[in-house]
Amino acid sequence: MSVEQPLWRALTAYRPLTMVYAVLIFVFERDRFERPWVAVAFLAFLAVWTLVTLPRVANAVNCTRRFLVADLAVALTGIMLTPLADAHAQSVDGPTLPSIWTAGSVLAFAIKGGWRWAAVASSFVAVANLVERAHPSRDTLHNVLLVWVASIAIGYVVEVARASERTLARALEIEAATRERERLARDIHDSVLQVLAMVQRRGTAIGGEAAELGRLAGEQEIALRTLVSSGLVPTVRAPEDAVPVRTEEPGPRDLRSLLAPYSGSKVTFAEPGAPVLLEPAAAGELTAAVGAALDNVRRHAGEDARAWILVEDWPDEVIVTVRDDGPGIPDGRLAQAEGEGRLGVALSIRGRLRELGGTAELLSVPGQGTEVELRVPRRGKAER
Repeated sequence: MSVEQPLWRALTAYRPLTMVYAVLIFVFERDRFERPWVAVAFLAFLAVWTLVTLPRVANAVNCTRRFLVADLAVALTGIMLTPLADAHAQSVDGPTLPSIWTAGSVLAFAIKGGWRWAAVASSFVAVANLVERAHPSRDTLHNVLLVWVASIAIGYVVEVARASERTLARALEIEAATRERERLARDIHDSVLQVLAMVQRRGTAIGGEAAELGRLAGEQEIALRTLVSSGLVPTVRAPEDAVPVRTEEPGPRDLRSLLAPYSGSKVTFAEPGAPVLLEPAAAGELTAAVGAALDNVRRHAGEDARAWILVEDWPDEVIVTVRDDGPGIPDGRLAQAEGEGRLGVALSIRGRLRELGGTAELLSVPGQGTEVELRVPRRGKAER
């Protein structure tokens, strides 16, 4: 919803209320009118105009410039007809026929066009009031000045709100694009980069023509890592004629069943006795983060390293711990890896948890293995 929409709603309530107020003023003070039929005719028209034009002041689209001019003309006409209905109006500091209804017309200008439009409309109203009074009193001048300043202030606030809304929309677009780039970067790290690294290692080990293939794969890996770390991964859009991918059925997923395939002769999996239910997106991202942590164990701790996965199900969060018995990570190695474009921990693990509102803590002591603790908060009772 637009930030200015509440102002339009307030205006739709203000106009009929002030119309009723103007009618009541005439009813209670009708004895002082020398030509009451003039007031009755105008107030009857004002009541019909107010009710018929309520949809016009419901939003900015319906409130056109032509309507604003006509609405202001109705207010000015009522002000100028006041001396005709009440000959003493110019000497008595009383309300005009439209009374405070006129402010609604000026506010419509302010909400629609900002403070400049409000200044023009309120200036016309000010001139009409001064002409109608002939010899305006101090109270008249104060009221005119109040409407003028208030309408300009509201118009300025509307302009600021619109600028803030545009800034927020732009920030949300940038955030969405950044999240998409990070997601693609994680997918690239989990698939393409690891394949290129494997080709490089195998090619170097085999030698011959395979070594040349491994060298080319290594160059491409470095180039792709540089592209990922620089944030230049483009957003990929599916072609219009692409076949839709069949998605999984909605509903919470049992995290145990997703992590169970990781269990093996070198990976021990400890789970609760009851299902650990998470929303599909959260369960998938957490499972991928565990897979990335195990990939790091195999690559950095060696093929013979053992790993343990522990799942803890708490009322407000789910904690998954991945621990290994490898040599550990030297101090400063993670920062160096990120500087070199090797973003396995930064993107595949921490990036995934950050999008879920969770955290990923890594604890490593040289010679005593590495432990990665993944925490994902629960979004609601539906996940239980």
